[in-house]
Amino acid sequence: MPFVRSIRDALGKVDEWLARFDAKRASDEPAPSRLQDEIAAFVRSIDQPNEGARNYLEIHVPRISRTLSFVPPPKTSGRVLELGAYMQMTPVLECVLGYKEVRGAYFGALGRTDDKSIFVGGKEVFRCKVDLFDAEKDVYPYPEGRFELVLACEIFEHMLHDPMHMLVECHRVLEENGLLLLTTPNVASYFAVAQVIQQAGNPQLYSKYTDPRGEYAATEIPHVREYTPDELKQALEAAGFEIEHLFTEPIYIHGALWVDDFLKRNRLPTTHRGEQIFVLARKKSGKPINRYPTFLYDV
Repeated sequence: MPFVRSIRDALGKVDEWLARFDAKRASDEPAPSRLQDEIAAFVRSIDQPNEGARNYLEIHVPRISRTLSFVPPPKTSGRVLELGAYMQMTPVLECVLGYKEVRGAYFGALGRTDDKSIFVGGKEVFRCKVDLFDAEKDVYPYPEGRFELVLACEIFEHMLHDPMHMLVECHRVLEENGLLLLTTPNVASYFAVAQVIQQAGNPQLYSKYTDPRGEYAATEIPHVREYTPDELKQALEAAGFEIEHLFTEPIYIHGALWVDDFLKRNRLPTTHRGEQIFVLARKKSGKPINRYPTFLYDV
């Protein structure tokens, strides 16, 4: 039947594109942990206050489990800090990945610390302290070299005033050779290119403002600036990090086939075109710090 053949042909093209995308992934991409399914199962088991929260979590489970699958096992102190802790990824760091001391951080008035607990089936399985401060203005309330690992997932694009402050403070509170795991949208993705060429919408992965009538209007900052992979690399190196791994992964497949072909025909780069950037960066104390790189600040 013509309809069946057309569907089969379309699926074949999608498979072909995915194979090409896999072949273009950076050679330094770390293999995800075999714990990814276990991470997803644990996150889904966490008690939620209502069905809306449950539905919201389900949408983000693939991203959460994928991100945490790249967390290296603890090797030294076992101390880890998660910036922007929504208590979705936070408990996994201890309960599944084996970190000994987990600390959370969230936006708020410097000096306040909240106790947060996670329950599964009505039983408390995880508890940690969440410190409140402004991640791009305040000195973080931790001594130098405190943590083996810092997570900054889906927050860098929300920085309103001084994103380098966040990176420099992460560098300070990490131990020597400690790792920063950072994820953020990729404004050079296939999706972004398609949006620009077709004039179909904004190239940022998410460009909407918080509903000013809603309960989060006063606290939620929209995506202020999304980054290209090269910009993110420049920012991290300016903060004194060495890049261990930098790669992208797709979120949206629609529109990608023709963009990939278009870029190839015009001899334009086709690497790092997924919508999500993942970076593992290592602290190196001897590297110079460029506090205000000119690609990011008008100085």
